Amino acid sequence: MVLPFDDMYFMKKALEEAHIAFEKGEVPIGAVIVTQERIIARAHNLTEQLNDVTAHAEMQAITSAANFLGGKYLTNCTLYVTLEPCQMCAGALYWSQISKVVYGAEDPKRGFAAMGAKLHPKTEVLGGVMENEASVLLKRFFIQKRNLN
Repeated sequence: MVLPFDDMYFMKKALEEAHIAFEKGEVPIGAVIVTQERIIARAHNLTEQLNDVTAHAEMQAITSAANFLGGKYLTNCTLYVTLEPCQMCAGALYWSQISKVVYGAEDPKRGFAAMGAKLHPKTEVLGGVMENEASVLLKRFFIQKRNLN
């Protein structure tokens, strides 16, 4: 029996955000933050729109979730993000003390693991959830981008 609100369900919501980013010409990465099976933040990359290299989906989601909760710590929260967080986002996730990070596609060049960045010691990490869907969208974006230039 599949639970109605499992990792796949919430990763699909993060992928919806990634598709919004794709349509805006942003690198298609989406994120949602969940607590008690409820989405409290939705975000996608906004680096081009905001002209801000720090406007990653995870950073937008962390800020939104903290505002929703009225505090800076995201204990008892889970981040679902379509691509493994970079070291900048890992640092923010570390300081937020988020309980769990679930990501889709691995980023072997710029992901936090490859860069040697650490998450909070109590943060649980699960990778590879809907990895294929996330990877296909990213590849499609960069192929399209190369063909336009």
